[in-house]
Amino acid sequence: MPNPTAAMLVIGDEILSGRTRDANMFHLAGELAKAGIDLREVRVVSDDAPAIIGAVRALSGLFDHVFTSGGIGPTHDDITADCIAEAFDQSIDVRDDARALLVEAYTRRGAKVTEARLRMARIPEHAVLIENPVSTAPGFSVGNVHVMAGVPAVFEAMVASVLPKLTGGTPLSSASLRVMRAESDIAAPLRALATECPDLSFGSYPFHSKDGRYGANVVVRGADADDVAKALICLKELFPDA
Repeated sequence: MPNPTAAMLVIGDEILSGRTRDANMFHLAGELAKAGIDLREVRVVSDDAPAIIGAVRALSGLFDHVFTSGGIGPTHDDITADCIAEAFDQSIDVRDDARALLVEAYTRRGAKVTEARLRMARIPEHAVLIENPVSTAPGFSVGNVHVMAGVPAVFEAMVASVLPKLTGGTPLSSASLRVMRAESDIAAPLRALATECPDLSFGSYPFHSKDGRYGANVVVRGADADDVAKALICLKELFPDA
């Protein structure tokens, strides 16, 4: 049985402008691989309601799980929660369960519960809260869409809260070999090996070394660790000077 599939939707003008470098995709991909959930697509959209709504509806219909990051904070441009509600035809307002979490946290810190802070308690009516042990303000899940903060530490904590509740598949194993040859030199034998091993995926990632030589990191991935190990042996035989 194939592994469940997933997509990630990264939301925010700051990512598209280049002012902020996204680290969440890297973390999510690694955690999903451990859980046996195949990350198949990543999209980045601006803080634009129609774009967010359209992407959520499209990805939700194509994949078993969708993970979003960004746009659930206290500022005017944090519109993700409203867009998720509209995408699933749900109403949205400050919910008592989310409000209670924020009131308790800010009271404990000696801070006021302001209108801006209560924006983070605006949750679609049928959503399930995602625990946030870092800064309290919760994420939430609606259907197969899991809505999380963009701040990496908070995003990572929310991923840790969600993944144990999802049904995964077979964790992927991987191995890599650094080959000091140009990609054009290894293309034919690598293609032949990939044809012989249809249950594995082979990737070639070129680089240019400091001494001016061309090379490639060849990565093999698969659900069967033994098959991956055998493929690595074959790669070493194909490229003994690696």
